[in-house]
Parts: sequence; structure tokens; C-alpha cells
Amino acid sequence: MVDFLIGLFLASLIVALFTTRLYRLLLWYSMNSLMLGLLALVIGDSLDDNAMILTGVMTILIKAIGIPYILKNLSQKFHFVRQITPKIKVQYAIMLVPAILVFTFYLSEPITHMMHTHANYVAISISALFLALLLMIEHRNVAPKIIGFLSMENALFLLGITATNGMPMLVELGIFFDLLMAIVVINLLFHKEELQV
Repeated sequence: MVDFLIGLFLASLIVALFTTRLYRLLLWYSMNSLMLGLLALVIGDSLDDNAMILTGVMTILIKAIGIPYILKNLSQKFHFVRQITPKIKVQYAIMLVPAILVFTFYLSEPITHMMHTHANYVAISISALFLALLLMIEHRNVAPKIIGFLSMENALFLLGITATNGMPMLVELGIFFDLLMAIVVINLLFHKEELQV
């Protein structure tokens, strides 16, 4: 079940890279966050960790439902461009994605040798981090850059829950506090972009 959810987590991020519509990008970010929340629920249930289960529920409510809803409303309020064209051509992106996946598996090999459990999950988390960075780089518009930043946060969260079999609740609350700060920054960036247009 964990392997299936992590596969869907990575697949939703890869599909988001090739999306050219803003609302579809929000949908794929929502799916990515939903897979992360379900993963936290499954790992929390297997470890009998109530804090992890609570974090999974909060992730689904805040990241999978709340943030996409807020971003959609902000894009409608500021009449944001719905057609998002990436700077990197599709054929180059198709070559970049497998190259990033192979590179990160090679990069994380020394770390995975030290781990007895979930060795591949660390490599997948690092590759998701690089893919989210690519999502930020390949767009000129503010909204995909914000979604790329939030996807990077998802990748770091995945790394935390899979590499350590759960994180302290204080760290998880810190991540959600960062997200609240990110929403404030998002509002400012949308307002700035509207003034420039």
C-alpha cells in the first residue's frame, strides 16, 4: 500500500510538470498532497502513532483541500492567466524527468546503503524535491512557482516520514506554520502581479 501511494505521489508530480492549465496544475497538486496525507495515515496506523495520523488528516484538510481552494479563489479574484506555458520545451522536459530520477537514485545510494528499511523512499523523496524545483524553474508565472514551492515542501515532508518512520509533532506543526506564512506571501505575490498587469 505504501509503495502504491508513493508511486502515485511521484506520478502526480510528474504529470504536473507537463500541465499547461492553472486549474489542472492545482488539481495535480491537490492529488499530490492527498497521496502524502494518505501515506502519513497508513504509516501512522502501522506504527500506531497518533501524532502521525493527526498529521495525515491535517495534511489532507490543509494541503489537499484548503490551499488549492485558496489559490483558485485568488486566481479568480486577481484575474490570473489560466494558460501557463513552461519555458522548457516538452521534448526537453521528457528527457529531463528520467535523467533526474536516475541521478537522484545514484546520488542517494550512499544514504540508502546505511538504511535497513525504506531505502528507495529516500531516493524517491529526493527526486520529488528536484522535480518540484524543475516545476518552479520552468514557468514564468507566479502561481506555478508557488505550487512548485509547496510541492518541494511535500517532498521534504515525505522524506521526513519515510526516512525516520515519523517525525516529532513539533516539527510537523512547524511545517504547517511555514505553510501559513507561504499563504501570506502568495497573497502578496498575486497582488503584486496584478499591479504589474
